[in-house]
This record gives sequence, C-alpha cells and structure tokens, in this order.
Amino acid sequence: MSTSLDGIRFSVLDRSRTREGEDAPQALRDTVRLAREVEALGYHRFWVSEHHSVPGVAGSAPTVLAAAVAASTSTVRVGTGGVMLPNHRPLVVAEQFGVLESLFPGRIDMGVGRSVGFTDGIRRALGRDKDDAERFGEQLTELLGWFTGEQTAHPQVHARPAEGLKVPPFVLATGEGAAIAAAAGLPLVIGDLRGRDRLLAAVETYRSAFRPSLWAAEPYVVVAGTVAVAATEEEARRLLLPEAWSLAYSRTEGVFPPLAPPERIEALSMTEKQRGFYEAGLRGHVHGTAEQVAEALGRAVKETGAQEVLVTTSTYDRAALGDSYRGLARAVGLTPPAA
Repeated sequence: MSTSLDGIRFSVLDRSRTREGEDAPQALRDTVRLAREVEALGYHRFWVSEHHSVPGVAGSAPTVLAAAVAASTSTVRVGTGGVMLPNHRPLVVAEQFGVLESLFPGRIDMGVGRSVGFTDGIRRALGRDKDDAERFGEQLTELLGWFTGEQTAHPQVHARPAEGLKVPPFVLATGEGAAIAAAAGLPLVIGDLRGRDRLLAAVETYRSAFRPSLWAAEPYVVVAGTVAVAATEEEARRLLLPEAWSLAYSRTEGVFPPLAPPERIEALSMTEKQRGFYEAGLRGHVHGTAEQVAEALGRAVKETGAQEVLVTTSTYDRAALGDSYRGLARAVGLTPPAA
C-alpha cells in the first residue's frame, strides 16, 4: 500500500500476556498459535520475551518457548526479545541457543538485553542484583566468545554444541545498550516509537560508533513499538486500552495484572494518579486504519533509517489482535511464504 515501506522487514514480539479468565498455559499455547498465524502472513521474525514473577506475563523461559514456536512453524525466523543476559551465565545461554540452532538450522535469532528482575525479591530468587546489569558488555563479549571459541574467561571450557555455529545476535537497547551494540558490531533493537527524539538520538549514537564485526558488517536498526490496525481509528485505539490499564495499575499498585476487556476498563473509577498513567499509556502509539498506520510507519522508518519494524502489540481480544496483524500485513505489502 505504501512504497515508502518497500524493502522494510516486519516482525512480531509476543510477550505471552495473560487475559482475565485464562491461565498461563493458555497464554503460552496462544503464543505458539499466533506464531503460526503471523508466519502465514509473511512476517519475518517471531520473538518471545523473558519476565519473572509477573502475574500478567506467562513467558518466563524464552528459549524453551522459542523451541515450541520453532517446532510449530517452518519459515519464520524464531528468537528472543530477549534473554536478559544478567540473569544467566553466558555459557548456559550459548548452550541453549546452540541447541536451538542445531535443531532448527538457519532460523534462530539470539536477542539479548541487560535488564534484571524488577524487584529485590525476584533478583534475590535469581541470584542477581542491580549491579549485574552494569556488566552487560563484559557478559556479551563472553557470550559471543562461546560461539567463536575465543572466550578467555574459562580456559579449556567449550560450549557444546554452540561453538562454531553462527546464531545472529541482537542487542535490545536499554540505557547504554545502543553504545554496547555499536562497540560489539551487532544489530540494534530499540523502542519505542513514542519517544521519537530519544529514539533518534540513540540510533545516531549507534550508527556513529558502530564497528564492523564478524556478526555484522554494517549497522542494522530494528525499531520496536505498539502498532494497532482496525477499521476505524477509534476501534484501533480501543485495542490499546487493556495494556494501558495494566501499566497504570502496576505503577500505582505494584502488580502487573492480566489484560482486562476494554468495556470493563472504560467503566472503571480510576484515581487521579491512575488516570494520569493510563492516559500517558495511550499516547503516541501507532494506531488507526491501514492507510493511517502505513503513513505513520513510513514516517518513522524515514526518520530512523530503520531496516526493520518489530511490532509488540498486546490486547485483550485475541481475534482483534489477529485482525490487526492481518491489516498491518496488507498495509505494508507483506507477501505470504511460498507453500
């Protein structure tokens, strides 16, 4: 529909959000089902995420879930958005991705981030603390070294079957993540599309400091964000309500809840503070009709110079979410894979 998006890849990150009235196993099964749906539409990648002790998110073991997704699909690339490296030993992460790549050769992506558990209790349960995030660059170097056989932290130790395999790594930018990705010569995944000035500054930092590596000869930018497509702009906006309310509730009550239906959210009596977070959570996302969304994404891609868009949308109504992904696929001209 829009030539400004010709050649741009579109991918999906699903966080296995739970809905009111369903359990976590159902959310995980629906993630696998969604992967098959977006594969059929022609999306380039399907990634899953890592969260620990979050009531509204079922995805706690991304490499395990990625294996289930890869086993249920055949053409879409499968990966993580991402494995939070400070939570794990780099050797174990390398081994897990080595197994994935061995089972599904040529289809696995290794997206890693620098976040740690978001409460003291979770960090203690993981055996980590906030300071571990400051070692992300060092951990990333070790992780990549397990694949090349060049890691020096543990002489005479080898990651099997990862060593010698080339699993494409991506860095999820948080804080100084853009600079770390540039120094390592890795593709950058950065969001969100709402904070455009901050996004553009980080992308500029990344491109200006990028050093070619074994993994990437040139900078590669993936911009991530919420995108909602529906028959009208108002219908698309309603798709954003469940996630906005979950975020507002978490920031005022300390618990990130399952997604609620829009009609119940619209009838809620919110505190002034909750209302402020809620309205802020609705602002700036790319949403509307197919034509409106294609135009907005065209502007975002032109401004950032991104080669890929990673869509991270969550909403209560799974059927409407599927319709949104279908509408987006048509809007940006995705081509279904050959039978």
